[in-house]
Amino acid sequence: MVDEALLRTLTPTVIGVLGRRGADFAAAEDAVQDALVEAVRVWPDDPPRDPKGWLVTVAWRKFLDATRADASRRQREERVEAEPEPGQGEEADDTLQLYFLCAHPSLTPASAVALTLRAVGGLTTRQIARAYLVPEATMAQRISRAKRTVTGARFTQAGDVGTVLRVLYLVFNEGYSGDVDLAAEAIRLTRQLAAKIDHDEVAGLLALMLLHHARRPARTDAEGRLVPLAEQDRSRWDTRLIAEGVDVLQAALARDRLGEFQAQAAIAALHADAQTAAETDWVQIVEWYDELVRLTDSPVARLNRAVAVGEADGPRAGLAALADLDPALPRYTAVAAYLRERDGDAATAARLYAEAARAAPSLPERDHLTRQAARLNARLRG
Repeated sequence: MVDEALLRTLTPTVIGVLGRRGADFAAAEDAVQDALVEAVRVWPDDPPRDPKGWLVTVAWRKFLDATRADASRRQREERVEAEPEPGQGEEADDTLQLYFLCAHPSLTPASAVALTLRAVGGLTTRQIARAYLVPEATMAQRISRAKRTVTGARFTQAGDVGTVLRVLYLVFNEGYSGDVDLAAEAIRLTRQLAAKIDHDEVAGLLALMLLHHARRPARTDAEGRLVPLAEQDRSRWDTRLIAEGVDVLQAALARDRLGEFQAQAAIAALHADAQTAAETDWVQIVEWYDELVRLTDSPVARLNRAVAVGEADGPRAGLAALADLDPALPRYTAVAAYLRERDGDAATAARLYAEAARAAPSLPERDHLTRQAARLNARLRG
């Protein structure tokens, strides 16, 4: 058996080695992918004593083969023909620069995510395509376009941490589909980033991921149906992940440099701290949403704040907060339905649940909202 985790861990390091030897990013990434395929074929019968050295050697030869085959790059071939001897520079770690390169501001979010999963995560095009439920050829084209966009970007260029974090958050929010658990992959990559850079918001994002992921086992029932937070069996939450997330968050907050991911993680921690839904400290959650709105002015944060206000101060206060928002916001109608039901207007709530179901972004959410509408309509008929 091939240790896939080891291959994925070594991928960004080997790409970095090729980059320092003269390969541009696109060529280095292609060569390393070819070497990974070779490793999967060869290692079960002939495991190397030095996996990293083996991958560097094979990837470099793959790069030279590709360079020789390209007549338009003969001058470059002359420059890189002689394979350098490994030296002290081979031990440098370019993973952090790869994060920044893959989150290049000229890339679309979808392309940045795909490239990050390939170059930093070490996933194959097929794995990424299955995770996003698209044909492999489609994903291959997306990755190729992304690599062309960043070709020529230097490994030494400064990157934007905020952009990297948003890419990782996009990966996490994809959750699980196909044969790759993207939520777990996002946590792995964010842990890796946190080990390489001392940044409060990296810690905030890691804490947020851990706290949300801890609730995952309770998010669906035995039939795969969505279970709202208030109805979840909290004994199924992962207390180990919750404890780790809280520890990471507290260390970040102690520095007194608040960012949006820390604020979101603080909200998640308050939910995790409540033994039952009734014990949730909604007043403090509203205060954290106030901080989040101050930091981001995000319409989504304002929408979630309206829910929290409805819990802390009553449904009519929540509806008043909702009235200031654009009804075209995703999930606005679902929030309005919930608050209307809390306020005793079952007929309006049923209509709004049905309307929200038609606009739901996923099948589980559509099913949940449809069941909410049916529940209220049955009550009204009874």
